[in-house]
Amino acid sequence: MITGAQIRAARGLLDLLMKDLASQSGVNERTLRRYEAQDGVPMDRSGNLAKVRIALEHQGIEFIGTPDHNPGVILKK
Repeated sequence: MITGAQIRAARGLLDLLMKDLASQSGVNERTLRRYEAQDGVPMDRSGNLAKVRIALEHQGIEFIGTPDHNPGVILKK
């Protein structure tokens, strides 16, 4: 599981626009905005959170920690 803050941080590290993440993950921008605005792990429907995670990992993001203990991101390129 990943948190809204991790998604925001990952996009920031990649300098990735929300519309680009939407296109790459197949998750619409409205859902991404909702995910990023939430504290903790966003409610997941239809496996969208996994799609976002995979899209970011394909660009070199590594999610570290757990949602409850030191959640973060690392850019590996």
